[in-house]
Formats: sequence, C-alpha cells, structure tokens
Amino acid sequence: MAADTYFERACATVLEMTKTEIKHRILHFDGLRLDFTEEYLNTLDLDRLRHILLAALLTAHRKCAS
Repeated sequence: MAADTYFERACATVLEMTKTEIKHRILHFDGLRLDFTEEYLNTLDLDRLRHILLAALLTAHRKCAS
C-alpha cells in the first residue's frame, strides 16, 4: 500500500514539473548516479524526461525501502 501511495505522489509531482525543473532534478539527483549531460537532456522531449525522472525516483525509493 505504501508503495502505491508513493508511486501516485511521485507521478503527480513529476507531471506538474516543467521541462526545466525535470532536467534540473535529473542533473542533480540524490540517491543514484545518473550520467546524463544537459546537452543530451535538451534533445529529449518532455515525456521522455518524465520517464527518466520517475524511473530514478522509484528506483531510489525501492533501494531505501530494502
């Protein structure tokens, strides 16, 4: 149940973020090492950026929970 709640909150948060905010969060992500350059992120559309950030958030959350 807690995982479902976290997932829903993470999705809602990422959906409300702008492209600039998402890129900033990916470039300065705590918890996992993400190896993306700003130049590469600039080539991606908003949906792809959301996917990357959400995957990172869920992976980091899962690592902390175990």
